[in-house]
Amino acid sequence: MVQVYCKNTKESKRFAEGTSLLQMLSEFECHRPYPIVSAKVNNVSQGLKFRVYQNKDIEFIDVREPSGMRVYCRSLCFLLYKAAQDTFPGSKLYMEHPISHGYFCHLRKADGTEFVQEDLDKLEARMKELVEKDMPFHRYDVQTERALKEFRKAGYNDKVRLLETSGEAYTDYYTLGETSDYYYGKLVPSTGYLTVWGVTLYHDGLLLRVPSHEDPSRLAPFVDQPKTFEMFKENLRWNIIMGLSTVGDVNEAILGGRASELIQIAEALQEKKIVQIAEEIDRRYRSENPLKLVLITGPSSSGKTTFCKRLAIQLKACGLKPMSMSTDDYFVNRADTPKFPDGSFDFDNFDTVDHALMESDIMKLINGEEVSVPEYNFVTGLREYNGKKLKLGEGRILLIEGIHALNPGLTSDIPESAKFKIFINTLTGILLDNHNWIPTEDNRLLRRIVRDYNKGAFSARESISNWQNVLDAEQKWIYPFQETADVMFNSAYLIEFAVMKNHAEPILRSVPQNCAEYAEVHRLLKFIHYFTPVPDKEIPATSLLREFIGG
Repeated sequence: MVQVYCKNTKESKRFAEGTSLLQMLSEFECHRPYPIVSAKVNNVSQGLKFRVYQNKDIEFIDVREPSGMRVYCRSLCFLLYKAAQDTFPGSKLYMEHPISHGYFCHLRKADGTEFVQEDLDKLEARMKELVEKDMPFHRYDVQTERALKEFRKAGYNDKVRLLETSGEAYTDYYTLGETSDYYYGKLVPSTGYLTVWGVTLYHDGLLLRVPSHEDPSRLAPFVDQPKTFEMFKENLRWNIIMGLSTVGDVNEAILGGRASELIQIAEALQEKKIVQIAEEIDRRYRSENPLKLVLITGPSSSGKTTFCKRLAIQLKACGLKPMSMSTDDYFVNRADTPKFPDGSFDFDNFDTVDHALMESDIMKLINGEEVSVPEYNFVTGLREYNGKKLKLGEGRILLIEGIHALNPGLTSDIPESAKFKIFINTLTGILLDNHNWIPTEDNRLLRRIVRDYNKGAFSARESISNWQNVLDAEQKWIYPFQETADVMFNSAYLIEFAVMKNHAEPILRSVPQNCAEYAEVHRLLKFIHYFTPVPDKEIPATSLLREFIGG
């Protein structure tokens, strides 16, 4: 017998060895408002079919939890793939990237004809049939060579390249009926769990819609993001040209001695984009309605600081004289900072910035006046005036960087013709394989963990603990304004994970297994294990990556 402690009900029970979590669930009577889809066992995410052979602590998870949502969405992807194979034999499905509160996919039919609404209706009908049948997902843990043989036979060359370069002795894969597939995380027990989803035509592919985080009984609201979609598409075009669409492709290139070339190409692509942005700003500055103000924002760890420095250099190359200021310097004194209901400071709130004063100062600068600008003292929590003065003379242009820079409430009285808005994001362009996308947040989370640790600001555990609060704030204060940008800049780096791996692994391994944050640590360690490491010695000092890895 084994003893299992349930964190949800705060009680312990004894079970026969080999009892599954699904069987335990009914015994613990763990009531949640939404169906439970997975669990954390000793702070490691597991599927409900996981069998217990030793004493464990468990916590049952529903779709509102990030780990539960990942399990649900992975399972939806397999449902979609299975339905595509049944409906259009020989077709190829590419799960490309998250967007519009869903996942954008391409379905290439074997006959090469266009995927149209009639095809979508057939696909959706088959998905519903599979859900009604409540078919089980079966997991197999086998020697990697056996999995490779299975995937070669099925023509999954993307999975073959991934597993061949990962170095694992054993690999697990799943089957749904006669269809097999590989996923780097757990799935729900059966298709009957997948009751909330939708599929719709979107651009030149289809959008797999998923449940809302707040209310998983309904779909997440659709939000059209044409500019973000175009940025993904631009990234994809470059990947196809270079023949690097998946992690397996990148690993093979690195093992083939192309790491230095890939670093140079990644840097060149980013610099090319920065030059284009600078030239557009210069063109508008010299137009009949001169540009005066460049607003720059982006989510946490997107590389705003380094981007601003590199943009300033390119603007100087155009003959302009950029000046910069930050929304952070207009923070209200800490005593006046908005608070959460629990009494803690809400530092991401728009009212953390004295936006009335800041807009007044910006207007004075645009009108040619000299302005004394503050500097925020993060130690004392006070806004101070230390003699810093700015004035927009001939050839000068003002760069303003900060998380609220694109919020219309910050510059509502300033004419749109005087503003140029830039949104920086980190949209990972490659796939793990054709059916496993890389969450865009993981890129920024790893950056933040490494940077915070190296600067002595926060431990990995603290960075992970606060991450969900960061994401929630971004959804409220940053992302609603991204589509208003004049231009978007993607700060994702082609072989970033390969470079970041050497920095992140030892930091992540410092987190103890007996804390709640270890569940995320375990997931991230498993994820970056897929990447062939690259030393950072060839990363230029001016690279966006240096903002996070140092040097």
